[in-house]
Amino acid sequence: MSLKRQHPQEIARVLGERARAYRRGGNDETSIWRRETFTLPREEARQKAREWFDQYPKAAYMTEVEFWRDLGDDRIEFTLRRLPSAD
Repeated sequence: MSLKRQHPQEIARVLGERARAYRRGGNDETSIWRRETFTLPREEARQKAREWFDQYPKAAYMTEVEFWRDLGDDRIEFTLRRLPSAD
């Protein structure tokens, strides 16, 4: 097996494509996860998370809040992640 030397631009391009696929929510073939990112006022964010956990129970879909941050002004940005089905 030979090692292929890659230029920094090629490495950056490949890593950029992976990052874009990740942000799309796993819609490419390499990810089994479905992700959705929201930016909502705090109470609406809680309600949206509850809706997801009700619709996609953690035990069946491995649903979780993958990432969250407080943006100030009582707004929360968060990403919910789940499996596409409960096979």
